[in-house]
Amino acid sequence: MSEHPHPHGGADHADHRHGPGADDHDHDHDEKGGHPHAAIDDDSAYRPESIVLEQALRELLIEQGVFSAADIQRQIDLTESRTPALGAQIVARAWHDAAFRAALLHEARPALAAAFGLDLANTPELTVLENTPQVHHVVCCTLCSCYPRNILGIPPAWYKSREYRSRVVIEPRAVLREFGTELPPEREIRVVDSTADMRYLVIPQRPAGTDDWDEARLAGLVTRDSMIGVAQAIARSE
Repeated sequence: MSEHPHPHGGADHADHRHGPGADDHDHDHDEKGGHPHAAIDDDSAYRPESIVLEQALRELLIEQGVFSAADIQRQIDLTESRTPALGAQIVARAWHDAAFRAALLHEARPALAAAFGLDLANTPELTVLENTPQVHHVVCCTLCSCYPRNILGIPPAWYKSREYRSRVVIEPRAVLREFGTELPPEREIRVVDSTADMRYLVIPQRPAGTDDWDEARLAGLVTRDSMIGVAQAIARSE
């Protein structure tokens, strides 16, 4: 499996192949090994043995003084407090500042550390992709729910669903249409697959008529779904 998107010559394609019949699609795939996560079973909750193992390991680490129960609760609270607002600010800065956008697309983590003070050193690699009139990127995680939580918060339920994870790589145009996103037939769609080691953030196309807007106003046009790639940024209101 390839972690980075790259063109294969088709109009719509993903960087992941999905077994027999995959070559029947109208977009190409590429396979270079397995995914580092086990598949999520959407039809059941966590397996009972996994819950018991997690609890035993957590209690052991607390007993050994590796961390405390309060540390765990603080991390849970921090994770649950994150929203897509930070992502919207990042996109707005990229729209407004060409130098920042270039740095972000080249190497996201140092660009975000310099501009926003974000410490992402101990997090998975982050690649930022820019949607253009020629290419539209869509993010998924075909076998689990890898997602840039430090920037976008908790992933939506549909992102983790088996239906989205399986369908978006096979029929991305149809899936986008269900989100209300209709793209010109000549625009290439690239579906990128998040992994344990790689996360993606999409910079949606900047709406027309916003050249004189400041960053705060631009951020109001950026939605969570537009940073995943299933939607466009909100069009300017006249």
